[in-house]
Amino acid sequence: MTGSTRGQRLIAGLLAVAVGAAYGVLTLMRYRRFTISSWDHAIFEQAVKGYARPGAPIVDVKAPGFNILGDHFSPIDALIAPFYRVFPSAQTILLAQVVLIAVSVAVIALVAMRHVGTLTGAVIGLAYGLSFGLQSGVEAEFHEVAFGAPLLALAGAAYVDRRFRAVVLWSLPLLLVKEDLGLTVAMIGGVLWLAGERRRGVQLAATGLIAMAFIVLVIVPSFNPGDSYAYTSSLGGDRGIVATLLDDPDRKLGTVALTVGITGLAALVSPWVLLVLPTFAWRFAGDNAYYWGTEWHYSLLLMPIVFIAMVDGMRRWPVLRWATVAAVVVTGFTLVSSPLSTLLDSETYDEPPRATAAHAVIAAVPKGATVETDIAMMSHLVTDHTVYWWGTIGKQVTPSYVLFDAAAGIDSPVDVVAYAEEAHGGTYDLVFNRDGYVLAKRR
Repeated sequence: MTGSTRGQRLIAGLLAVAVGAAYGVLTLMRYRRFTISSWDHAIFEQAVKGYARPGAPIVDVKAPGFNILGDHFSPIDALIAPFYRVFPSAQTILLAQVVLIAVSVAVIALVAMRHVGTLTGAVIGLAYGLSFGLQSGVEAEFHEVAFGAPLLALAGAAYVDRRFRAVVLWSLPLLLVKEDLGLTVAMIGGVLWLAGERRRGVQLAATGLIAMAFIVLVIVPSFNPGDSYAYTSSLGGDRGIVATLLDDPDRKLGTVALTVGITGLAALVSPWVLLVLPTFAWRFAGDNAYYWGTEWHYSLLLMPIVFIAMVDGMRRWPVLRWATVAAVVVTGFTLVSSPLSTLLDSETYDEPPRATAAHAVIAAVPKGATVETDIAMMSHLVTDHTVYWWGTIGKQVTPSYVLFDAAAGIDSPVDVVAYAEEAHGGTYDLVFNRDGYVLAKRR
């Protein structure tokens, strides 16, 4: 990045390393402790595993033989495949997300230092690195949107620098991150139009909208067994979009307030903040209440947007540099009881109570075997096994092993043998039963 001093680059690098190290420890400790999040990490590892063969991103967790491009369009995940081929493990996927976030920290810290001063810019970079959206994203384990963080940071930095051609070039790869980001790309085009880049703005907006339509209407249905895009029905659900938008207004307004509040409201001065609108629109119109709050990974991509807008706002109005103080206060408030705060708890580093049994039951399943399981053990099995989820396996596959965590409280069947024989026929024997982990093997 031209214009930055050697000292600024060093500070940006150190911030990225420090934030990356903290998130790396957090995600690896959560994995080590068998913390249950969701089935998403297993889904993404199976997709990357498919790319690494090399081959199609088949995700048996979603359904036997299911191509993940029929669910979400995220071919950018294939970039992890070379690393996964060398280091095949769940931790590779987790650390890939940490690296992507760390890169975005360096980019935002550097552009901030360049435009608002070294000290203020470094504080902004740190506030971004500790922001609730990034923490929640790491806590939710790997998701494809992690690739969007450095891309949005780089596009935003180019916008602040008024390098509009670079804005376009960094924005276009967002179309490979996830299908809904076509709307964000279109909004970037609108922001360029407002900046006087009328031709580039119109072209980029049209590209984003056309690409998204083609992906949602043609590409995804072509890989989907139902010949459709599965998430269209989630907008509004059974009650309609307007009713869903008005549902739980306190929670939604709180999410919006915190998203701009962590910038001391300085983000509101910049047109770049308009990029949050597409994400808020589909989240608040969706009938899934998880979309509406600050949990999970849904705010991860909003963080580079609002912090770039904050820097641009301060560039426009230098008096807004005092907003950094408010940003620090809000960030400090969100750190209380945050995922990163668990790193100060000694229990985070202790061996979990059932770890010995967990490792033993995994070792009892031969490498390469087909295994049906619940989300409690799923991400620990994908690397060396062909894994199915008990809720989507159907009748077309007969697994050699069925493994459940009966003590996890996640509504999986308690009697593993009875379930396996009823679901798949034949005879299954109970071969492991300790500390809630139950494993049945087909004769």
